[in-house]
Amino acid sequence: MSDRIHVTFEDGVADVRLSRADKMNALDEAMFAALVETGEGLKARKGLRAVVLSGEGRAFCAGLDMGNFGRMASGERRGSGASSPSTGPVSGGLGERTHGEANHAQHAVLVWRQIPVPVIAAVHGVAFGGGFQLMLGADMRFIAPDARLAVLEIKWGLVPDMAGTRLMKGLAREDVIKELTFSGRIFSGQEALALGFATRVCADPHAEALALAHEIAGRNPDAIRAAKRLLNAAGADSDAEGLMRESVEQGALIGSPNQVEAIRANLEQRAPAFIDS
Repeated sequence: MSDRIHVTFEDGVADVRLSRADKMNALDEAMFAALVETGEGLKARKGLRAVVLSGEGRAFCAGLDMGNFGRMASGERRGSGASSPSTGPVSGGLGERTHGEANHAQHAVLVWRQIPVPVIAAVHGVAFGGGFQLMLGADMRFIAPDARLAVLEIKWGLVPDMAGTRLMKGLAREDVIKELTFSGRIFSGQEALALGFATRVCADPHAEALALAHEIAGRNPDAIRAAKRLLNAAGADSDAEGLMRESVEQGALIGSPNQVEAIRANLEQRAPAFIDS
């Protein structure tokens, strides 16, 4: 999807850049499709060790393309709708589950959580609405201090619906999430750190994200993937399930070729030479 997303690979690190700079990387149908296609491709990519997700030009992602709001204002609704057991009729085909439990737009965010290696979002400029939700799909978020962020859907009479309500709850307090969602106010990258949405505030998010990605790429890839599986499951597991999951993952790692190589490299004070399973 070279007209919407550019991807380069170096030493196991995928540098993924939204490339609709003239529209501040706004989300149109082609961008949604590119996010899903790129994420699905990375899930199966052999030798992948880490991913950096960023935007070209002046912004990370300005949210939904303005053309979509124009169509909404005219009363246009895509599709005939579907029925959801919990919410009743769903307009615009949003009720269609195209990817397991998610629809297409939700999967454009959640696919980054499903990639088996760490994903770091490097955020500058703005991350509004859908762009804010997209950065939440990453495992970590490096944000410029002067970046502007917002749960902006209420401005357009809408609610966050790209998995944002599910992802925000693991990062910030409930009352903070409600205040931002009800008001749609814009806040800075520096405030995002205080609220829990930013992992790190840095002057050059892309450079720092790439540096960490390459550091991760030098670790045992089997252990990195196992750690992401454990941490992704932590919120849904019971204590007993989580403890057993830890034991299973660790049992598979101990004595494996890459784990032995990690030990030898440390003892011999050299860079490890891991193999891809």
